[in-house]
Parts: sequence; structure tokens; C-alpha cells
Amino acid sequence: MDQSKKNARILLLLFVGVLMSALDISMIGPAIPAIERSMPVHGRDVSWIFSIYMLFYIFGLPLMAKLSDVHGRRFIYILSAAIFGIGALQVSLSHNMTNLLIGRAIQGFGASGIFPVAAATIGDVFPVHRRGRALGLLGAVFGIAFILGPILAGTILRFFDWNAMFLINIPIAAILILFAGRLLPGKVQGDKPVIYWTGLILLVITLSSFTLGLNNIDVANFGASLVSRMVLPFLLLAMFLTPVMVIYERTHKNSILNIELFSSAQIRLVGIIAFGLGLFQASIVFLPKLAVLLFNVTPSKASFMLIPLVLSTAIIPPISGRLLDKIGSRIIVFSGLIFAVISLLLFSILSNNVFLFYAAEACLGIGIAIRSSLKYIVLNEIGAKDRASSLGMLIIFISVGQLTGAALIGVISAVTPGETTGFGYAFLTLTSITSGLLVLSFFLKRRNKEMAKIIGPSLKVII
Repeated sequence: MDQSKKNARILLLLFVGVLMSALDISMIGPAIPAIERSMPVHGRDVSWIFSIYMLFYIFGLPLMAKLSDVHGRRFIYILSAAIFGIGALQVSLSHNMTNLLIGRAIQGFGASGIFPVAAATIGDVFPVHRRGRALGLLGAVFGIAFILGPILAGTILRFFDWNAMFLINIPIAAILILFAGRLLPGKVQGDKPVIYWTGLILLVITLSSFTLGLNNIDVANFGASLVSRMVLPFLLLAMFLTPVMVIYERTHKNSILNIELFSSAQIRLVGIIAFGLGLFQASIVFLPKLAVLLFNVTPSKASFMLIPLVLSTAIIPPISGRLLDKIGSRIIVFSGLIFAVISLLLFSILSNNVFLFYAAEACLGIGIAIRSSLKYIVLNEIGAKDRASSLGMLIIFISVGQLTGAALIGVISAVTPGETTGFGYAFLTLTSITSGLLVLSFFLKRRNKEMAKIIGPSLKVII
């Protein structure tokens, strides 16, 4: 088979896998009312339907990414798709909240192998001059998922019970497994690295504690919530384990995090920008509520008012991906952060001009599109044997930023007199932080230095 045709099929395979995982995030919202009617649901149980997916997603990222560097992309992609399918089957057969949450946890763990392996595979099989457009297409998945998810969920719920929504994942997972076995590369090149399980366990406990602590904060009663047994012990444990984990990783070769990678200024900058991306990306969660406050619309209509954001997240990544291959990552990241600053500043003004609200959403979608550029930088800076684990680390930075951003916005809006004013201060804070990221992005490598770093590996790939 011609290599370009094979690469196109590989990209389609990766696209479908990522889309399957993303759809299960976007479809769960419309399904919640039907779930509540079919089984007893108490208080915070509803939020855990989403949160437990994300918790196990973060939990599995370092393990699955590292395993793909050890055992090859094909095996871990097949394993991840199988785990995701098993989780979907568990959810579809659930008739109580316990079984439902177990199934969602399994799905999240399966998804943790699909995302980083997909991006790492692009680095393995695509020549440098085509990586940007491939990453851009994968980056469009989330926008597409948030368009298709509610439509697909609404259609299924009209004719079937909510359980049927998750059954469709099973044949998709089976198709992914079949074609992954035929198309994806097997073992990675180079020596087989060793996994130090102590470092992995430290990382998982640290991330899990941080996630659980932030997720249990009640912003309406922030002070009392912060010192409660469901928040403070987890946050303290995360604070204590972080330096312990860093010291351990520094003293062990082939560790999960590979602290040596941060000796590169480019990777340090990418890590900081990724965390900041997560911070301002978290603002999406609060936009429907802001729309209700500003325009006095129903929550249902407020959700439809997010269409400009959804469209920009679907349309911009493929465009920016093509530009990555032509002009490099620095100018794309810099430009995206400019749009993010404009967006957050417009939101902070709290104008009841609907045109400005839509313009701010579109700009935010352009800012979020820098995610593909950050992956592009990591692929070009890191060798094949650490590629997936480094991309997994990048996703962890973004995820931790999202958790922190959601808590930050919630706290500022809750403690400020006047709910609308509180959102204004929260978005102004994010504007200041993102402006700092904009300055830092100026120190990313120029295109000529970026190409000088990767010209050797690119020649090997092309030959």
C-alpha cells in the first residue's frame, strides 16, 4: 500500500477513536435527566457521572502513555479501545448509580490511552512537513463532538432508553481494534525503557488527590468547604507528595515524568503555556451561566448561545494545523493567545451586547486551538522512545490547569459581592494570567531554529 494512503487511513482510525472518546463526554449532559428518571440519584452523584470519567482519565494518562512507549502504539491503542468498549457495555447495562459510575471510570481509563497514543502515532508515521495538518484534524474532534453529541443523544433518547447511547460505542471499539491491528505501528524503535512503578504510583496519588480535593470544593461555602475532610486532606497530600515525586523522578533514569526533559527551555515554556491553556479553557463551563445572567435567557437557550465557540473549535484547528507546517509553532501560539486575551477581556466587561458575547466566544475557540501547536512542539522536541509519555504529560498539565481554572473562577465569582460582578473579576484575572502567557510565548523557538532541531529526524522519516 502507498505510504500516503496508509497514513490517511491511520489518521482516519485515530480520528474515529478520539471522536468516540470525546462524544462520550458531550453526550452525557443530555442523558442526565433520563438517568435521573430511571434510577435514584442523590446530590453530587450527578456531577460524579462526569467527574469520575475525568478522574480515571487523568489517573490512566501517565501509565498508558508510558506503556505505549514501552510496548508500542498498536498494542496500547487496541488495549485502550477494548477497555473503553468494556466500560461502555458496563454503563449500558447499569440500573443503579454504583454500576454506572464504575462503567464511567472504566471508560475514562480507556480514553487515557487513546488520546496520547493518537498524537504520538502522528509523530511516528507522519513526516515533519505534514504533522501540523494531522494534529489540526485531531484537534477539531472536540468541536465536532460538541456539535454531534447533543444531536446524537437527542435522537437516540427520542426512540430508546438512555442506555442505548453507550451501546453504539461497542461496535465502534471493535472496528478500531480490527483496523488498529492492521494499520498502526508495532514496537517503538530503540531500547526498551524500564518503568519505575514507584514513580507512577506517586504521580497517580498526587494527581488523584489534587483532583478529588478541587472537585469537592463547594464554592458557595468556600471557607468551610476548604477545611472540610473531603477537601483539605487531599490538597495537603498533593502538596506534600509533589516535591517527593519530583525528587524521586530526578534520581531515577527512564522515570515516568522524565524530569530531564524540562532542562529544555522550549519544553518548560510549553508546560507553563499548557497549564495556562487549561486555566482559560475552564471558563467554558461558566459561559452558559454568564449568558443567563447577562441576557436573562433560559439555561436551554444559553447552551445554544455557545454555537460560535463550538464552531470555532471545530473549524480553526485544521486551519492552524496547515499553518503550523508552513510558518511554525511560535507565531501560531502567539496569535492564539492574543485572541484568548481579547476573548477574556470582552467577557470581563460584562456587556449585554450579544454580538460582543458571540465575538468573545469565537476568539476563545481560536485561543483553545493552540493545543495542537503545543503537541506539535513536543513531537518535534522529544525522541520516539519518550514521545507518548511526554504528550501524556502535556495533557496532564492542561487537565490540571482546567481543574485549577474551574476552582479559581468559582471561588472569585462566589466571594465577590454580586454574582455578575464576580464573573467580571474572574475573567479579568484570567485576562492578566493569559497576558503573561502571551509574553512567554514570544520566547518559543523561531521557525528556523525549530526546523534546525528536527531536520535530522525528518530526513530519516522521509527517506
